[in-house]
Parts: sequence; C-alpha cells; structure tokens
Amino acid sequence: MKERTVEPHLFIILGATGDLTRRKLLPALFHLRTYGELERQNTLIVGAALPELSEEAFRLWAYEGLTSSGARNATDLRHWCDEHVHYHTVREGGVADYEALAKFIAHLEVARNLPQNRIFYLALPPTIVPATLELLHQAGLLKSHGWVRVVFEKPFGHEFHSARTLNTLLHRYLEESQIYRIDHYLGKETVQNLLAFRFANPIFESLWNRDTVESIEITVAEDLGVEHRGAYYQESGALRDMVQNHLMQLLTVVGMEVPTSFEASEIQAEKLKVLRSISPIRPEDVVFGQYRGWDIAGQRIPGYLEERGVPSDSRTETYVALKLDIHNWRWRGVPFFLRTGKRLPRKITQVAVTFRSAPIQVFRSLEPGSLNPNRLLITLQPSEGFSLCFSVKTPGRPFRFSDRALRFDYGQAFGGDLPEAYETLLRDIMIGDQTLFVTADFTETAWRLYDPILSGPRTVHSYTAGSWGPKEADVLVERDGQSWQLGW
Repeated sequence: MKERTVEPHLFIILGATGDLTRRKLLPALFHLRTYGELERQNTLIVGAALPELSEEAFRLWAYEGLTSSGARNATDLRHWCDEHVHYHTVREGGVADYEALAKFIAHLEVARNLPQNRIFYLALPPTIVPATLELLHQAGLLKSHGWVRVVFEKPFGHEFHSARTLNTLLHRYLEESQIYRIDHYLGKETVQNLLAFRFANPIFESLWNRDTVESIEITVAEDLGVEHRGAYYQESGALRDMVQNHLMQLLTVVGMEVPTSFEASEIQAEKLKVLRSISPIRPEDVVFGQYRGWDIAGQRIPGYLEERGVPSDSRTETYVALKLDIHNWRWRGVPFFLRTGKRLPRKITQVAVTFRSAPIQVFRSLEPGSLNPNRLLITLQPSEGFSLCFSVKTPGRPFRFSDRALRFDYGQAFGGDLPEAYETLLRDIMIGDQTLFVTADFTETAWRLYDPILSGPRTVHSYTAGSWGPKEADVLVERDGQSWQLGW
C-alpha cells in the first residue's frame, strides 16, 4: 500500500454542535495536527448546524470541548480554534440555506487559496440523512473542481430494503469511492494489527484454519445500560446496534483469506467473501436477552424496562449471542460464537481463538481437565493487546499443569497514548483510503443475513444486570463442547 499525503481541503461537519463533534471529531482533528499529520494550513474546519452562533461562540464551544477532552496546551488550543475553525448557521434546513453554505465555503477557499477538496461529515440523525444529501446536491456541493468525500455514521439502514434504498440514493449523486461509511471499531490499532499479526507472521497464519482451530468467539461487552438512549435503543436492539455492523466487521477481519495486496479493494473483497459464505442462521442458534434490575448495597441498578423512553412491555433485546457457520474451505466445521450485551460485568471487546487439542493425549492419565487447549486472546478494549495461553508443568510433584500466557500490550510496547480510532479513520478519509470503511455490498449482505432473524418470532430471556447474560447463552456454546472465554 503506497503512503499517501493529506492534501489541503475543507472538513465540513453537518450537525456540528452535537456530542459526536465535541467528544470525537474535534479532538481527533486537533490531535492529527498536533502529531504532525496535518500541516498548519492544510485543513480548515467548517461547522454547520441549526443554532444561531457567531464564529467566536462556536470557537469557544470547540475550545471548551477540547479542554474537557484532555487536550493540553491551552494557548495552542485557542490559536488552533481561531485559525482553523469556522461556523455557518443552517437556519431552516432548506435549499436556500445550503446555497448560502456553498457561498460561505467558496469564500473560504478563495480567501485561503485552497483547492476545491471537500469532506462532508454527516454527524446527523439517520432520519434526515437522505434529505440532507438531496440538499447538498441541489446546492451544487457534491460537485467540485477538486474531490468530494461524504462520511456517514451507522446505522446504514434498519433492514435490507432501507439499506438498499439509502445506497441507491447515495449512488445517484456519488461514486462508491466517494462514500465513507464509518465504523469506529475498525479504527482501533488492534484491529489493524490483527491484519499484520495474521499476514506478516506465517507462524500464526499457517494455524489459522479448520485443521488447528476448534472455535472462535467474539465478545463485545458493555457494563453500562442504555442510559439516555432508551428511545433509540427501543427501535434498534443489540442485534441491529452491534452485531450487524461491529461484530460482523470483526468476524470478517478474523476470517478473511489472504488478500493479493494490502489495497482497500482487495481487503474489502475478501471480507465480503467471508460474509457471503456464512450459512443461513438457524433460530435455535440465536439467544436474545434483556437485563432486569438489581439491588446491590442499597443501590438500585435499573432494568431495561425501567429506563426512560422504554415501554413497560418491551421485548427489545439488550443482549444477543449466536453461532455462525462459515461454509468455505478454511472454516468449514469451526463454530463462530458472537455475543454482545448491556449491563454485563465489565467493558471488554475480545476475540478468542481456541486451538484443537493434540490428537493423542500423552498426559491422559493425569487429573482430568488439568490440561486446557491453547488459546489466543485478542483484546481491543479497554487495553489493546494479545495473549497466547499455553500449559506448563508446575514445579515439584505430582506432575500437574498450570496455564500461563505470553502477553503483548500495545500501549506498553510502544509507549504513550495510542491514536484514537477517529484519528486513524479521519486521516484515512483525508488521504482517500477506504480500507477501514464499510462498502455498500457489505451492508446489504449483512442485512440480508440477519433480516430473517429480525423479522421472525423470538424468545427474549431475562438476565440480571451485572451478570454475563442469560444461561441459555451458556447452553448455546456448550452444545459444541465450548465455554465463553474471558480476558486475562
């Protein structure tokens, strides 16, 4: 993959006064400049939103957000905001407002001698994205003498038909090469390092198949509840919110074949092949759960039905576990177990690869169960790294085994703070690298896989807040002789 440089451009955020801009986008943009990724005059940021704000007021809001995010050097922060951050009010959200925005953008480009290179980041509710695209088109903002890139946050549709409708609208005005569907999980260093781990180290890639792997498990656990997102979550649930996108992206990175090159098109093609190789999901291979309240030390942890914006008779799942079968040469017969949920004991995102036991058990006469299979644990959060679990003999007599691990901690090995996912992804957008982004084919194929489960009958099992989910999820993996793994 050729190293590319960031060209001068405007970074336009629609919905710029929202939480995403303040917590993620502005800190990422500032850090890219701080780390030398962006030249001082390379990028101007234009915030556009409904509130009537002066540029000075928006810059102050941006400065306060950067300060609260932990960015240091107040003088440099304030100077960066004054020099690089601009604001334009979009009053009614009609075509006249977007034509005014187009004039504002053109004025900045002339005043700062910038080419017509533009990134539009739609930090907007999904319901207004289609109308916003139409307005950008009508105002002539999707065409320029430079390049135009448009960025979207999930969800990319609510099911297959809405995803296809959205993609059809996008392709009416944009080429697929201009569209960046962002999944922040793919920006994490460990996800990218997983590609290097597999394809740069033959010792592991040679073991990455059905002959040596017994099962693969992907866990995305959250210790918080739905918090203030009850109304949104009621319409999505864990499967739509997490499995169809985040977990499927992780699964395809783990399961893909070796690409012919490290180019975006090659990697995306191999990921899509994995997705298309997944057998139809059987209802008995899916477990839905919903957390119930719990009293601990006199404090009430509310259940999902007690959260604001949630109907008292809701059957929306806050937990889902499932088994997938990939019907291809590499993975035939290897179960892939996925689980995600709210109000679990701790926050962790982990891939666990369990390797097969030796075909002949030399130590079978020892205490049963004392010799565990080798496991590779890949942790994405809260700390990023790898652990390889193996068995060693404990000192002395009798002859017994103990599990130990070789550990690689990404932050410890390289020192300092790792780049945030949004820093990685925003830079990739700026250089036009789509490797870590989601394609139209991927979204539609993933929805097609899960639509029958989403539309079919379901039983939602209850689980206590603070537990690892309903017991039915344990039964799901035990049917294949497995158990859920936790990080070291």
